Amino acid sequence: VFQHPRNKMGIFFSKKPPSRVNSKDKAVLDLKIQRDKLRQYQVKIAAVIERENQVAKELMKQNKKKQALIALKKRKYQETLLDQSEQQMATIQKMVDSIEYAVMEQKIFEGLKQGNQVLDAIHKEMSIEAVEDLMADTQDAIAYQNEIDGILNGKLSEEDEDDIMKQLAEIEAEQSNLDLPAVPKNQISSPHQDGEITEEEQPTKSKGKQPVLA
Repeated sequence: VFQHPRNKMGIFFSKKPPSRVNSKDKAVLDLKIQRDKLRQYQVKIAAVIERENQVAKELMKQNKKKQALIALKKRKYQETLLDQSEQQMATIQKMVDSIEYAVMEQKIFEGLKQGNQVLDAIHKEMSIEAVEDLMADTQDAIAYQNEIDGILNGKLSEEDEDDIMKQLAEIEAEQSNLDLPAVPKNQISSPHQDGEITEEEQPTKSKGKQPVLA
């Protein structure tokens, strides 16, 4: 059967059906992707945070207080990033679920954009090797330590700084207790330990009158 060329062309140039995915669906999907990423990052960065705590203690043993302080600052910064990401996602979820979604659409996608930036910052903090660099004394390692210290000083609040100094003091006190000499097991017994009474402490007997013989 002969077909008109226009009909044949229509096969190739037919319009695609409109996508049923709206902006709200996209926001929900983006939020889910961010949550999945955060869960993965939390597992990985937990090992980094634990190692930073160990490194801070090891540095204090070596009297390297400045490096120990940087390790604790990095740890606090990472914990802050995780909390910030959790709170941001919770806020976005509330806006997505709101009946006023259309009004908040621009804010939601701006929030998702910021959420991705926080996740990127968390991703950069997941290196165990960077933690080990805090213990090194090479020129490159010292330059890295100074750079990190300068960056973190602008990212931590005064409350965070107070918390870090408190943690440092706790580690210092813990180290001091470990350095105290052990109490000897065989203690020298005191003169009164066994209930003995010295001669000086004997009660003086009053000398009574001698009986008169009849």
